[in-house]
Amino acid sequence: MRVPLSWLREYVDLPATETGRDVQTRLVSAGLEVEAVEQLGAGLKGPLVVGKVLTIEELEGFKKPIRFCTVDVGTANGTGEPQEIVCGARNFAVGDKVVVVLPGAVLPGDFAISARKTYGRTSHGMICSSDELDMGDDGTHGIIVLSPEHEVGSDAIALLELVDEVLDIAVTPDRGYCLSLRGIARETAIAYGLPLRDPALIDVPAPSASGYPAKVSDPMGCDRLTLRTVTGLSPEAQSPIWMRRRLQKAGMRPISLAVDITNYVMLEIGQPLHAYDRSRLEGPIGVRRAQPGERITTLDDTERALDPQDLVITDDRGPIGLAGVMGGAHTEIADGGTDGDSGEAHGTTDVVIEAAHFDAISIARTARRHKLSSEASKRFERGSDPQATAAAAQRTVDLLVLLGGGSAEAGVTEVIAPSAPHTISMPAGHPDRVAGVTYGRETVVRRLQEIGCDVYGQDELVVTVPSWRPDLDAPNDLAEEVIRLEGYENLPSTLPTPPAGRGLTERQRLHRRVGRALAGAGYVEALSYPFIGDAVLDQLGLPADDARRRTVKLVNPLSDEEPALRTTLLPGLLGALRRNDGRGSHDLALFETGPVFRPTGDETVPVRLPVDRRPTDEQIAALDAALPRQPRRAAVVLAGAREQAGWWGKGRPAGWADAVEAARTIAREAGAELAVRADQHEPWHPGRCAALFATVDGTRTLVGHAGELHPRVVKALGLPERTSAAEVDLDLLERAGAGPLRAPRISTFPVATQDVALVVARDVPAADVELALREGAGPLLEGIRLFDVFTGEQLGADSKSLAYALRFRAADRTLTVDEASAARDAAVALAAERTGAVLRGA
Repeated sequence: MRVPLSWLREYVDLPATETGRDVQTRLVSAGLEVEAVEQLGAGLKGPLVVGKVLTIEELEGFKKPIRFCTVDVGTANGTGEPQEIVCGARNFAVGDKVVVVLPGAVLPGDFAISARKTYGRTSHGMICSSDELDMGDDGTHGIIVLSPEHEVGSDAIALLELVDEVLDIAVTPDRGYCLSLRGIARETAIAYGLPLRDPALIDVPAPSASGYPAKVSDPMGCDRLTLRTVTGLSPEAQSPIWMRRRLQKAGMRPISLAVDITNYVMLEIGQPLHAYDRSRLEGPIGVRRAQPGERITTLDDTERALDPQDLVITDDRGPIGLAGVMGGAHTEIADGGTDGDSGEAHGTTDVVIEAAHFDAISIARTARRHKLSSEASKRFERGSDPQATAAAAQRTVDLLVLLGGGSAEAGVTEVIAPSAPHTISMPAGHPDRVAGVTYGRETVVRRLQEIGCDVYGQDELVVTVPSWRPDLDAPNDLAEEVIRLEGYENLPSTLPTPPAGRGLTERQRLHRRVGRALAGAGYVEALSYPFIGDAVLDQLGLPADDARRRTVKLVNPLSDEEPALRTTLLPGLLGALRRNDGRGSHDLALFETGPVFRPTGDETVPVRLPVDRRPTDEQIAALDAALPRQPRRAAVVLAGAREQAGWWGKGRPAGWADAVEAARTIAREAGAELAVRADQHEPWHPGRCAALFATVDGTRTLVGHAGELHPRVVKALGLPERTSAAEVDLDLLERAGAGPLRAPRISTFPVATQDVALVVARDVPAADVELALREGAGPLLEGIRLFDVFTGEQLGADSKSLAYALRFRAADRTLTVDEASAARDAAVALAAERTGAVLRGA
């Protein structure tokens, strides 16, 4: 809502020294969102005067029509002689009054005016258009032609109200009354403690049977309809400058007198109106729901198929307007003008003014259904003032009579559905409890009366809500009004005191530890939406019977292409990797932790929980039973260089081993040990995929996979070559862990290192050999590391050599060589027994 400060001053006697910035500060403090204060005419400098065109000479020989004019500007040029001006516009004639800028002036945009030679003549100034004066859209974009009564040489800056301040206010959906000067003026008056001149407080004649006939068939959709008729309008009457300028400043384009007046009253009072050409109406004006198959051509020249839920305005021929949204083209007000042959004036002379109050939800749905948002629908869907219809219609009639020379018919039509005022009961101390501040009953009552409420009672207040505030529905709404008018900035800052003994759960601690560990390893967290579609599951190459294809479908998804909840974290992470790679970041390591959603098929129908009391434990358990399993996962994806090349040495590309190491990093934070096995599992490469196992509740359990993605998956998803990924189940790892992490004990005794090289069959996993060595070495083993894998002709085609470094240490003594050797031999013996390993060289 754009509010010119000069217009606002008509309703509130603001101090003359108050600027737009000052008003902005007050309104922001009252809870309105004033986004900007626009300075109109900033930098504008005269002389800018009214001139009369004396002569026009058409200059020939140029690519476009050029006119050499003499213009009477009175004594504004200091000589009284006609001003010679070259102009290319053609929408003015000899005798017209125009706006002239003289040499020495500065127009908006720091455009200085001086005498200059052009087209073979010297132009002493300019004849101005609305664009050159930054006046806004006037529908013509040509030279401003003024009405004849303006005096030659008078100041055009004041005449055109070029210098002003405009407040640009973002009106929230709950404050529809602020989509009017009346509403903003009320808030301004309250903020300054000044009286308000309410433009809706005007005398309105009583309804009579002689008014234009009306029929409301849907009183729920239209509970109030007012019709007024004005006849004998002059077809040549135009909107005065002051009205056109106010409309332009408010962001609307002047069109014609009748339309401009309805727009002006809408901006002033907040009540949308519509003017019908009476000569084009047939029969009574009605309000009803559209019938199947009906169509209408609206004022934007678009033919629309009507929905049975649409509220329409009708006459005997059918729909003539979309109620509360846009009128129909058939009854449009005709512009004034003269007939080219006879010279007679033509245009609308008799109009019927319609002011109504429509159901907000119905209008909002119609506007969205037809993708047709209008200034009227914006106000109706936020809730207009039902009691302002008669005043708005009377204000429109008065302006038409005053400016258009018409006569108001005595008949007044009003159709009103009975309704009671909305009242709210509230303890007088309720705002105090909400804000944590003591306001007192007198302050509460005064603030509620300032916004238009009638308040009765002592300890228990009975508040009658004003008709223009449909957003006030409960005691908390009233408390909010008191708090905002008293000033949010006056509320004390207090921090809630948390109950003692509550901190992060072990599950939450693990989640944070995993995030910190991966970040420390060079991964960047990437959060993604938990939605997927079948297309990405196809791209991942998942077989038809894969459990990850069993998804939970959303009833109302954000996107029809992703209607299901994710069963794996990889689609979101791989999508983030693809986007970043496409934007030039080629060395990527991303991770995400969060739930996936796995339906079991045993979910029950969700129960409806009560809202008037706490649900019982049985009801909560029943609701939980209706949900799918939601195991927590952690996943990483890598592409590009894992180690950059530089003066320190060669770089290294990311590979499947890095994905496996990321999984080990996650497991270490849970205090779990991973066993790695070769596997084939989509979407990983069949030869570079590792299955990850951990001991969960005494059972060896698959907890995830890691490795390089399948080339077909890489191609289908548009990923960099050799992209790798890992995904593990955090819940299973937490159960596999040894409980809360303990700080490691540092031994003061030296370590004994023993290396062993074992020859095993090629198909024996290194993890099996490591597990056997670990168990066979016993409690003295501190650590084990595979540092070499060798294959060659001397070993045979079916064998490989695995070299391990074993670290032994005792917590209470220095180990002897015999003790370390005995532990090593025991480890080798168990590895030989379980895997067939043989000491290399033995």
